Amino acid sequence: MKKLSIALLAAASAACVTASGVSAAVVCNDDGDCWRTKEKYEYRPELKLRIYDDNWRWEEKENNKYRWRESRNARGYWSKGIWLEF
Repeated sequence: MKKLSIALLAAASAACVTASGVSAAVVCNDDGDCWRTKEKYEYRPELKLRIYDDNWRWEEKENNKYRWRESRNARGYWSKGIWLEF
């Protein structure tokens, strides 16, 4: 019984750590492509991507600057209209 209790406690702790590490974001590149992610990834600085909170929206005057791109299930980013995985 003690082993079962320890196993359940470990599983519950792991679930809490996993859930707290997930955080959605909006990512935009210099081309104006923006997409949503299910997690905040670490992108290389040379990609020059901007990461915003999930509730970020561009202002109406920026409608010609930004456009939404399809979110992908894989880790990656949009560059020059092409999805690149990493």
